[in-house]
Amino acid sequence: MFGFYGKVLKIDLNKEAYDIETIDDHILKTFLGGRGLATHLLLRHNLPGVDPLSPENHLIFAVGPLTGSAIWGSCRHGVFTKSPQTGFFSESYSGGTVAEYMNATGFDAIVIHGAAKSPVWLEVCEEAVYFHSAEDLWGQETFETEDRVKAWIKEHRPETKMSGVVCIGPAGENQVSFAVVENDYWRSAGRTGVGAVAGSKNIKAIAFWGNRKKEFADVELMKDFAKSMAQRSKEDAGVKAYKSMGTPMLVDIMNNAGGFPTRYWQKGRYEHSDKINAGALHERCKVQPHACLKCFMACGRLSTIKEGRHKGLKIEGPEYETIYAFGGLCEIDSIEEIAYLNDICDRLGMDTISGGNLAALTIEASRQGKIDYKIDYGKVDAIAELLEDIAQRRGIGDTLARGIKFTAKEWDMEDQAIHVKGLEPAGYDPRALKGMGLAYGTSARGACHLRATFYKPELSGMIDPDRIEGKAKMFTEWEDRLTIFDAMILCRFYRDLYQWDELSTIIQAASGMDLTVQSMRTVAADVLNNIRRFNLREGLTPEDDRIPRRFFKEALPETGKIITEGQMKQLLNEYYRERGWNEKGEPPKE
Repeated sequence: MFGFYGKVLKIDLNKEAYDIETIDDHILKTFLGGRGLATHLLLRHNLPGVDPLSPENHLIFAVGPLTGSAIWGSCRHGVFTKSPQTGFFSESYSGGTVAEYMNATGFDAIVIHGAAKSPVWLEVCEEAVYFHSAEDLWGQETFETEDRVKAWIKEHRPETKMSGVVCIGPAGENQVSFAVVENDYWRSAGRTGVGAVAGSKNIKAIAFWGNRKKEFADVELMKDFAKSMAQRSKEDAGVKAYKSMGTPMLVDIMNNAGGFPTRYWQKGRYEHSDKINAGALHERCKVQPHACLKCFMACGRLSTIKEGRHKGLKIEGPEYETIYAFGGLCEIDSIEEIAYLNDICDRLGMDTISGGNLAALTIEASRQGKIDYKIDYGKVDAIAELLEDIAQRRGIGDTLARGIKFTAKEWDMEDQAIHVKGLEPAGYDPRALKGMGLAYGTSARGACHLRATFYKPELSGMIDPDRIEGKAKMFTEWEDRLTIFDAMILCRFYRDLYQWDELSTIIQAASGMDLTVQSMRTVAADVLNNIRRFNLREGLTPEDDRIPRRFFKEALPETGKIITEGQMKQLLNEYYRERGWNEKGEPPKE
């Protein structure tokens, strides 16, 4: 089938062996690739109730039918497993360059099972896998690991010299529940703890290289589409905004909307936002727009700090979510210090959203006398030390490494901890943006802002943020369209450019399938129903779709806004109906 290799690489770490399995075209037509294919494979291979950190849990890397094509925003890969952070479906995506190398190996997905007896790094190439000892890499930070694996490939594989590498840091090695899998230094499959699963399998890194190229149905159509989209982007306001200011522009947008989470979700505005916004970043750092491969957005900020104790520190970022997590929740009023904490998380290999949320929860625990640990709002060095303690599982770091659900129970803070299904939210307060309450509640991986990116229509005036009636209908359409994005693994920032008609053209050019809007929504529904079935099998209940009760009881002080329990219940009930699920949130039988 065009757009796919029709092959899955299955790696058995227990035996240091591998085999290749073909995928039936029917599966690809039903679920497409990426998220759809990976969910199908996870349901098929994972036993119900498996411990996420056991050898029996499968770790899946997948690309989409557009990977390797000329389509803008297509250089992304996904990582899928059962999450050690939530106990439910785990998915995380990353950009950069690795997807192209992963695709060049000739597989639509790579399924890893078992656990190596000692640390290894894997070399995946065209229909072959090599197992290398990683004893000398174990304990190394992510940048050093990536450099050394790439240098090995360049020296020992003269036929390629170039490779894509994903790796974990000390946090992943120590199975911190929110550890990430990183690539290209600053790109991360950053949420739900996929790095911890890699660490539990003793995988330090994976290198991908090859020369395979998939066949597309209509290359000329694909080229014409890419050319016209590049031309259209030159005058697009959204593209210009991302290219000039990047995601940090959201600091001012959310602060003005009164939904910028501050002081561990106690406020919706930060009085020092002007010190951590896009303007501050561009003033205090030398900033260059930085793009993933196959992208004209260049939303990344390649930032070098100009002055102060971190002078010369270079990172890609910090992104909005990192700024909110450390700048808002922990009330750090310096963009340079946020960049510093960002760098620590990148090197240790841990998620900044969870890291910032847990640091702020620790601050509250300390202030309330629930723990004996010296830390407070704005205390950068204490927060940095806490991040190191978490990665090495020292002292209270061992508690925090197990995730927010475990920590909140240990510290008697379950009524204060902000999470859904064990995953902390992104920087959009659902009291200000009611649709984000539905997004957080229904997301299969926990409090996720990206599966539907519903902050966009609420912030842009497409729908009133306070509206409840009928909101789920619009939400499901956004979720369906972006589920197709995930099946093809397209960048979310192309959501305004790639509406249904554009997606239909892309799919036709890649695969030859002529899909209507309704048929694409049917694919999306099949994928989402499968994910729901996975979670129900793992013990999900309707209560897991609720958001924290603090959002029902504590109004935002600046605006008085709140989301009521009744409103959330109405949103969920309407969502279940729109999805064709019963009142318990169960999809139709397969």
